[in-house]
Amino acid sequence: GFRHYTVADCEFNSSKLNDIEYTQSYYYNKLEYVRFSSSVGKYVGYTEYGIKNAERWNNGPEVINRRAQKERYCFHNVGIFTESALTKS
Repeated sequence: GFRHYTVADCEFNSSKLNDIEYTQSYYYNKLEYVRFSSSVGKYVGYTEYGIKNAERWNNGPEVINRRAQKERYCFHNVGIFTESALTKS
């Protein structure tokens, strides 16, 4: 069968918003075809299908919503993770 999935990721060195990078990658049959990265600020396509989607999403509300995920998703969860890790060490 065919498999489509997405992976959202927050990479961070501290709990400061500037030290956090949010990415969301889209895969089809283990091949990444498009990715959003907060450091780039837009979608980037890696296949013909991914390039078409990236162009469409970068010109629509999708890119604005995805840019907000760094603060909404990562910043919130990094704070929870950091607090939890510090209280256990």
